[in-house]
Amino acid sequence: MSDYILEMNQISKEFTGVKALSNVNFKVERGEIHCLVGENGAGKSTLMKVLSGVYPYGTYEGDIVFNGDTKQFNKINDSVDAGIVIIHQELALFPDLSVYENIFIGNEIQNGGVLDWNKAIVESKKMLDKVKLKVNPEALIKDLGVGKQQLVEIAKALSKDVKLLILDEPTAALNENDSENLLNLLRELKKQGITCIMISHKLKEVISISDKATVIRDGETICTLDASKGEITEANIIKNMVGREIQDIYPKRPDQEYGEKVLELTNWSAYDSQLGRYVAKDVNLHVREGEIIGIAGLMGSGRTELALSIFGNSKNYKLQGDLFVNGIPVKFKHTSDAIKAGIAYVTEDRKGDGLFLLQDIKNNISVGNLKGISSNGIVNVNEEIKVADEYKDSLGIKTPSIQQLVGNLSGGNQQKVSLGKWLFVGPKLLILDEPTRGIDVGAKFEIYTVMNDLIKKGLSIIMISSELGEVLGMSDRVYVMAEGEIQGELSSEEASQEKIMQLATQ
Repeated sequence: MSDYILEMNQISKEFTGVKALSNVNFKVERGEIHCLVGENGAGKSTLMKVLSGVYPYGTYEGDIVFNGDTKQFNKINDSVDAGIVIIHQELALFPDLSVYENIFIGNEIQNGGVLDWNKAIVESKKMLDKVKLKVNPEALIKDLGVGKQQLVEIAKALSKDVKLLILDEPTAALNENDSENLLNLLRELKKQGITCIMISHKLKEVISISDKATVIRDGETICTLDASKGEITEANIIKNMVGREIQDIYPKRPDQEYGEKVLELTNWSAYDSQLGRYVAKDVNLHVREGEIIGIAGLMGSGRTELALSIFGNSKNYKLQGDLFVNGIPVKFKHTSDAIKAGIAYVTEDRKGDGLFLLQDIKNNISVGNLKGISSNGIVNVNEEIKVADEYKDSLGIKTPSIQQLVGNLSGGNQQKVSLGKWLFVGPKLLILDEPTRGIDVGAKFEIYTVMNDLIKKGLSIIMISSELGEVLGMSDRVYVMAEGEIQGELSSEEASQEKIMQLATQ
């Protein structure tokens, strides 16, 4: 007989008339790692917010049974007191506080009504040992990498006597090494009797770690797959997630002739005065018309820094070497110079740097090229609507209206808005930095299809990606970076995950 630590029965949740969850049933057995998968907007995070008290009892229909008792969580602390802790994708740490302060904040150790920070330091070391993180408890959070910060979040959860740990996209911002370390930690916590629910878009991780996987689509439970029965396969997950089979995750495009070099770097270096080192050094690369080149490498290898040094050098690096656009040497003093030269950069941080989340789709798409829809300094609103509608249709942005706030869109649709914003500028070269980070497999397929359509129209693309499958599946050539340098160039025929990782770890 199954021993369920959690049963969520007939859960329904509405937002101003929109049904986000419809009679969802979700059961988790004690001591298992249970993955929750589905497309962006499917309802995964909403379901977990119901469970964790973010959406309090009374704002949804259905029952939550935890450890055999029906629960009514009115606030987050109620679920925490029961032993349920959720770690969100955006980490809830205080960067200017120490590790030990973050671990025990809101759960402070007291002695006679006085905060006992000395004991907190001792206890935090025990928590850090459990997550196998070797850092000084007095170190500031802002001085740690994202992977270590993620482990601090888990140590913080362990300090609260967690019984059910929920992780929402825990590896989205991690490199492959940090991701694997985190998955190994979850396996170790499982041995210690801690039950885990993990939301993830990375199917290889889901297949690798889950005992069971529940698929949610359009706010409804589709199925629960069991690893012990061989049911958790990529094809099976995709078919249930998107309601159709995706025969090839990376859509093929017909062979085509490449044009002239659109961009070329020779002996290109970028020195960061604040860090006191080169973030890009002696880089030689080129991209031709109608070509997608991939730039692979581990986190911190200099990929984004290289892109920013090309795109107007907004970080004010000290630059050396030559940059050619269409065979002509250029020196950009500002990002506007790069845009005028036909270069656009779609940032990896669409929420922080790429979009205005509190503005609508229409405003976000037009903001990059207001001159294109203005006369005598006045924006032609009708033209703005026309342009936004065109990109909504051509990019397949799923929304009832271009007046929809961008912050209310799924990750995949936000990424399409970000693409539309830069395509409206009319670039010849598009730099895509982690173009599918944090979006589901169905939306990824749509982004890849858009990329192929752009290439057919004569654009060129530089794609920076941490997903090796994506690099291999979409690139005509691959450059591999490590410590700011190009370690090798591989054709699509000779590129493999093994070769890329070998170069990336040199």
